[in-house]
Amino acid sequence: MDKVGAADFYAEDIESVLKLDCDWNNFRGKTFLISGATGLIGTPLVDMLVFLNEKFSLDLKLILLSRHKKESDREFIRYIAQNVCQPFDIDGRIDFIVHAASNTHPLQYSEFPVETVETNVFGSYNLLKIAEKNKGSRFLLVSSVEVYGDDRTGLEKGFGEKDFGYLDCNLPRSCYNESKRLCETLCASFSAEKKIDYVIARLCRCYGPTLKKDDSKALSQFLKNAVRGENIVLKSEGNQYYSYIYSSDAAAALLLLLLKGAGGEAYNVSDEKSNVTLKSLAEKIARCSNLQVIFDLPGETEKKGFSRAQTAILNSSKIKALGWRANFDIDGGIRRTLSFLKSSL
Repeated sequence: MDKVGAADFYAEDIESVLKLDCDWNNFRGKTFLISGATGLIGTPLVDMLVFLNEKFSLDLKLILLSRHKKESDREFIRYIAQNVCQPFDIDGRIDFIVHAASNTHPLQYSEFPVETVETNVFGSYNLLKIAEKNKGSRFLLVSSVEVYGDDRTGLEKGFGEKDFGYLDCNLPRSCYNESKRLCETLCASFSAEKKIDYVIARLCRCYGPTLKKDDSKALSQFLKNAVRGENIVLKSEGNQYYSYIYSSDAAAALLLLLLKGAGGEAYNVSDEKSNVTLKSLAEKIARCSNLQVIFDLPGETEKKGFSRAQTAILNSSKIKALGWRANFDIDGGIRRTLSFLKSSL
C-alpha cells in the first residue's frame, strides 16, 4: 500500500501479523473487498494483506473502497471511490468482504447523525448484497464496544459477547450505537434468509499511528496536542473507564477472525492491559511528552458527540481462545504512536 510514514517501527507493526498462528495459504488466490480501507484500522489491515501477499506469494487481489479516488503502483490493488450508502456492484468473484467504513468520532456523531446511521446501515446492506451474490464468501462486520452501552451493574470482567448495558435510543448521540446494533442484526438476518457466512468484530476504542487529522475522539486529541507540544486538555473529570486497542493489533484480530472466527459469532477485541480511565490516559500522554494536563469545558456541539457511557470494558477471552493476543499495551502503544506522529511532521 502507499507509504504511511518514515518510522521503522510501522513495518514492525505490520509484520507482527506473523505472530498469529494462521495458515495464510487459506488466503491464496482470494479477492478481498474492503470498505473504509484508508481509515484508522483499514490502513494497517490493507498493509498487512500487502505484506502477507508479498512474503508468501499469495496472489491476492485487493479491491479497496474509499471516499476519494486513489492510485496504487501495485497491480493487485484497485481503489474505488465509492459512497457505500449508494447501491453498487463489483465485477468478478469476491471471497472476503470487510465492512470497516463508518463515522467514528464525536464531531461526526453530533454534526451528522443521519449520515452516521446511513453509512453503517446502508453500507452494511449494500455490502451484504454483494456477499449474497458471491455464494461462499465470508463477510466481516467491524462493529464496536458502543453496542453495549454503559455498564451500570459493575461486571467483574467487563462485557462478554452476550452482555448488554444501558443505552438510551432516543438520543441523536445513539446514532452510532444503535446503527451498529442494527448492522449486526442485518448480518444475522441475511444469514438466516440468504445463507450468508459472517463474523463480527466488536472493537474497543482504537488508536495508533494511522489516526486521521480530523479525528475528534478524546484520545486522538490528547495525542495531537502532545505532538504539537501543547498541554493535554481534559474536558471532563476523566472518570470514564474504557478499553483501548492499538490499531495494528485490531487489524491483526480482523485477519484472524476471517480465518478462524465461527460463523454467526461476535468477538470482542480488547486487551486487559489497556483498560484505563480517561484521566489516567491523559496523564500517561502528558508524562511521555513532558506536558501537563489541564481542564476545559467542551463546546455544545462537541459535547453532544460525547459517549454517555462511563464504564465500557470488553472481555476478550473469546478471541484469545482462538490464539489472538495484543502485542502492545497502552503504554507501549502510546509511545509508538507519538514517535510515529512526531517523525511524520
